[in-house]
Amino acid sequence: MRTVDVARRCGYSVQQVRNLERDGVLPPAARSAAGHRLYSGVHLASALAYRALAAGAGPAEARRIVRAAHRPPASEALALLDAAHARLDAERARLRRAREAAREISAEPIGDVRAGDAMSVSELAAALGVRASTLRHWDAEGLVVPDRDRGRDRGARRYTPAQVRDARIVHQLRAAGHRIAPLRALMPRLREPGGRQDVTAALDARDAAVTARSRALLDGAAALVTLLTPAAAPSPLPP
Repeated sequence: MRTVDVARRCGYSVQQVRNLERDGVLPPAARSAAGHRLYSGVHLASALAYRALAAGAGPAEARRIVRAAHRPPASEALALLDAAHARLDAERARLRRAREAAREISAEPIGDVRAGDAMSVSELAAALGVRASTLRHWDAEGLVVPDRDRGRDRGARRYTPAQVRDARIVHQLRAAGHRIAPLRALMPRLREPGGRQDVTAALDARDAAVTARSRALLDGAAALVTLLTPAAAPSPLPP
């Protein structure tokens, strides 16, 4: 196959295929008498494996896995693949915990606010198990904006029960992998009627993304089989 043939079959550009060879994701190609690259089915399998693994584990980890598949022992590539699956499994576990926590937190009644109910930055940080700087960052990003003390500690951050609830939800969603920008848009809706449904929808979307990455890893593993079984390596495919 020519470079353009591999590119078309993988959905890459010609330059991307060349870059994959340069990075060791594809084995060095043979050359024609005129100096043109000549690829085989092994190169195609490598590119397809990388494409799927990149969707599941990220480009850097996909390069490591496919490069490892080109050299013995096969256990190295399999160990990297196992680690990628383990990270997704851990992410699923965090999602389950976040879903349970968000459901419980959103259902908690918030009664009349009293002065003694407010928490300082250090108190809330200790309760959540995060650094005080994390809460200050959430404040700066508009995720959880506390009140300011008007008494002796004028200007100090004080978190009302409602703000503590918001901080607990942000903490769970961040632990589940949500980024700052989507949370910045989500949190104002959380305070409106039906806000709990928005949190559930956000967690559902995250779960769908993890499922897609898991499927991509499965597809990548299938493509790796030909690289890990030299005797079964495919013969060159027609253009």
